[in-house]
Amino acid sequence: MSGILAILERKASTWNRMSWEALASGAQLSSRTGEPLICAAVGKAEGAVPYAVDRAYAVEHELLAKYTADGFSAALEQIIRELAPSHVVFPHTYQVRDFAPALAARFDEMLIADVVAFGDGVFVRQLLQGKLHADYQHTGAGPCFVSVQSGAFSADALPAGSCGFTPFRPTLRASQLTCRPGDAFCEAEKTVDLTSAALIVSVGRGIKQQDNIPMIEELAKALGAELAASRSICDNGWLPMKRQVGSSGQTVSPKLYLAVGISGAIQHLVGMKASKTVIAINKDPAAPIFEVADFGVVGDLFDVVPALISAIKEAKAG
Repeated sequence: MSGILAILERKASTWNRMSWEALASGAQLSSRTGEPLICAAVGKAEGAVPYAVDRAYAVEHELLAKYTADGFSAALEQIIRELAPSHVVFPHTYQVRDFAPALAARFDEMLIADVVAFGDGVFVRQLLQGKLHADYQHTGAGPCFVSVQSGAFSADALPAGSCGFTPFRPTLRASQLTCRPGDAFCEAEKTVDLTSAALIVSVGRGIKQQDNIPMIEELAKALGAELAASRSICDNGWLPMKRQVGSSGQTVSPKLYLAVGISGAIQHLVGMKASKTVIAINKDPAAPIFEVADFGVVGDLFDVVPALISAIKEAKAG
């Protein structure tokens, strides 16, 4: 048997958004190779995959009730050997970073991590905070193991469908699990997840001073968008670090990314380049942000933003 196997990640009954991005990358590979698209998730076979896939498996075992790297590695090794896929694709999550390299090593392979694009037989990764792109090729005899960067692939490209899970029960023994699960990681209650935002208004150093931030907050509120910022804003303490977008912040892929007063340094572009539509407001016509923007306004943000807020409110009222 062969195919493209996408490994999905979920916590209880909640799917990690990046699972569908991994599935989208698997669909691209499936289209290129002509092989079936298969997916698998660790956990009980509940519900269905809401996209068109050829087969879906639920890897079930009582020893997998809580995550451990050796448990997941041992269980997924068995289904991979059973299915014999040509490629195994993961979302590049913290959990995947923990167990996937060891899983690949069980097949004498390496994990090509944090991939942003596919070419003809090559996988593209970013180096030096996005300043360089490098092409990697798989030369091993076993499956090619790949994890994909958040926001690099869009689930919007996946055709809708429904595929129920077929249970797969691996052979596991408690003695195989040398790690012991601890308490589940719990995020702070007020943590901002910009990765799930459909609309984002992001502000850069063009805002000049912290006292002007409320104007951008008003714009975000008028649009019903999340507020984000470039690194310089967060480094200055004008907005919390949890709102930073970029190579050292969050990687986002909203339907609309409105960049206000952001010049477009490569470290920032790395974090928002997967946005569906980018609108930039900057008084410098040569600002790099305009190279990735779908629409650009060359003008003083202190003139443009108030007019934009008024237009939005008027449109909502009328």
